[in-house]
Amino acid sequence: MDEQNAGHDASKKKLADRLFPPRHDFYKMLQDQGDQTVIAVKALVDWLKAGDLTDPHELVKIEQHADDIRHDMEAVLVESFSTPFDRQDIYSISRQMDYVVNWSLSTALEMKAFKIKPDAAMLGMAEALLRGVKFMAEAIRVMRSEPAKAGTYVPLMRKAEREIDETYVRALAQAFEEKDLRIPLKKREIYHHLRDAGRNLVATVDILHRIIVGIL
Repeated sequence: MDEQNAGHDASKKKLADRLFPPRHDFYKMLQDQGDQTVIAVKALVDWLKAGDLTDPHELVKIEQHADDIRHDMEAVLVESFSTPFDRQDIYSISRQMDYVVNWSLSTALEMKAFKIKPDAAMLGMAEALLRGVKFMAEAIRVMRSEPAKAGTYVPLMRKAEREIDETYVRALAQAFEEKDLRIPLKKREIYHHLRDAGRNLVATVDILHRIIVGIL
């Protein structure tokens, strides 16, 4: 019965798409935001590699541009009668990508404020996050034309998040071996931001996977 209902709903969606075709290219909008997310995380990695705790001006500008992209898409989403897939999924995946960018910026800002120099764990987590968002952006890029190929990036994104989580646990355990407890407490904040970015990546993956399954 559930399969019959699902098939009926899909038929109605296809009919609605023919009668009221989408006016806006939401695939392209999500692709643009995915690309901007990659740019943001790459900027964080570069900032960490520099290691000088300067003001992350470039990352601030990138985050603001990412916000503009998301806000523009949300405005279009509100006025659109028809969308290529569930509008809640469009909103949610856009919001989760935004969280990844926000946590990337927060990481840099708090490191500067706390005067915490980047360590191998921070850089490793950021680089794993970068790999994950690159897979995410590529999945979004091809999901309209090659949804099956887009699906192959899902386990790769999940693997990147697991690496972040495992590094978080190891790094935090090592940090608390410090005699001065102020250091691990400060580092925990930074590790946690990077871990949260990874968790938002996984939330993005879950929504993306649902979209891909619906397209197939």
